[in-house]
Amino acid sequence: MKLDMSTEIDQVVLIFKDPGRRLILRTVHEAANALIKEWPSDDGEEFLSAVKACLDVMIGKASSTELRSAILRAANEAGVAAVAVLH
Repeated sequence: MKLDMSTEIDQVVLIFKDPGRRLILRTVHEAANALIKEWPSDDGEEFLSAVKACLDVMIGKASSTELRSAILRAANEAGVAAVAVLH
């Protein structure tokens, strides 16, 4: 199975509680990296849904819009401020 990690998403800016700590997510790869390496906690229903959404986008079973929504819900659950940028 080939994974497509280059799929673009409408930008999401994550603002963590640590001063000056921000991430800009533009691709499914950046989203997955943020969830796995940068997320403040690795539990919670919305966190797990966002991780699953990343995998689903990579294999073509979900849209980038679904992933973006999952990330916004996971950020809310984790207390991470998220700014959704629309083009």
